[in-house]
Amino acid sequence: MSPLHVVILAAGQGSRMNSAMPKVLHSLAGRPMLQHVINTAHQLRAEKIHTVIGHGAYQVQELIEDDGIHWVEQTERLGTGHAVAQVLDYLPDDARVLVLYGDVPLIQEPTLATLVSHVDADSLGLLTVTMDDPTGYGRIVRDDRGRVTSIVEQKDASTEQKGIREVNTGIMGVMASHLKAWVPQLSNDNAQGEYYLTDIISLAAGDEVDVVVNQPQDLFEVQGVNNRVQLAELERWFQRHQAERLMLAGATLADPERVDVRGSLQVGTDVFIDINVVFEGEVKIGNNVRIGPGCIVKDTEVGDGTEIKAYSVIESSKIGENGQIGPYARFRPGNYLGANTKVGNFVELKKATVGEGSKINHLSYVGDATLGARVNVGAGTITCNYDGANKYQTVIGDGVFVGSNCSLVAPVTVAAEATIGAGSTITRDVADHELAVARGRQRNIAGWEKPKKH
Repeated sequence: MSPLHVVILAAGQGSRMNSAMPKVLHSLAGRPMLQHVINTAHQLRAEKIHTVIGHGAYQVQELIEDDGIHWVEQTERLGTGHAVAQVLDYLPDDARVLVLYGDVPLIQEPTLATLVSHVDADSLGLLTVTMDDPTGYGRIVRDDRGRVTSIVEQKDASTEQKGIREVNTGIMGVMASHLKAWVPQLSNDNAQGEYYLTDIISLAAGDEVDVVVNQPQDLFEVQGVNNRVQLAELERWFQRHQAERLMLAGATLADPERVDVRGSLQVGTDVFIDINVVFEGEVKIGNNVRIGPGCIVKDTEVGDGTEIKAYSVIESSKIGENGQIGPYARFRPGNYLGANTKVGNFVELKKATVGEGSKINHLSYVGDATLGARVNVGAGTITCNYDGANKYQTVIGDGVFVGSNCSLVAPVTVAAEATIGAGSTITRDVADHELAVARGRQRNIAGWEKPKKH
């Protein structure tokens, strides 16, 4: 089979977005719209992806990090036909070419795979939809035998043609050799003064190349974005489909309309997800996990049987099975928690390894630290890991008990089964089974006059 090249048109400014940012960089489900299109193109195993950029080209290249993209700049925006013309020299004659759009983010791989399967020397594939109100779209014109003969844009359509309900999506598949023959023949003699790629349909009909029409399963697949209202509509459609996928996979959602997936989320069976939970990046949730309301979980793996309580923020961490997290816990990146651990309310972790059965129940900061098994960290305890220039490690052995309101000044090691007395500031290592108490001598001053407010 001939190789597949994908051409993504992403050069437009998107003035109706009222934004300094290029339209294709506006976010849908946590990713730029253009990134969604590129990811779908990769699913098709395209040999090359050519992306035509123009307005804000540097911003687009900077934000979309993908070594598999061939960037082509369109310095003048003279229409879709002119945009495709910028890529012709990079297309092998025997390649099948799929034309996509950076502001049509939710097109699906199965729809495109069917479309390109019809592309050969004798036929091209065209994706159309039938709409109750086709206003603004190019109409699909057919002859008396039902064959597609041309596409007429709204501003150039006759009254009769405006009554046609089948419209063009802009997405098509065609042989590169045909593009190289037809695109140079395009004219800008139309109401917009632009070179329409859609005009190649009439050229194909004139050369007796079949136009094979396919339609997507859902209209939202081919919905373009011209303003923020349309972007919000696509966001809701996408999130509804994500919610349905999660429920079919074994998750119960307290309210399917109030869960957002902004990346890739895998769930096990008998998972419960409360309202207003946001998943970002790559997240994997085990079986029998419960996630409370208002949580944010990003790039994290959660083991079976774990409960994450309300308003916890978990980032770039791995949590073992049967853990108890939160409420109001914050995990900054780089944490690993063993099984049966507890990290309670208003606890912050950063680059911490917490051994099996250990507890940090409340009001503590543990950063750049390794805790063994069965460690108990009292309320108000912090690891002092930063001296203003460098970070240092705290190591706490198995079975250590740390009293409330302690400061462990790194680098420091507290060996197995040691005890730290409440209110201590520990600056030296503590050996196995030792009790460390490090408090200043108390002084009681008689007749002390409290400061007065001026």
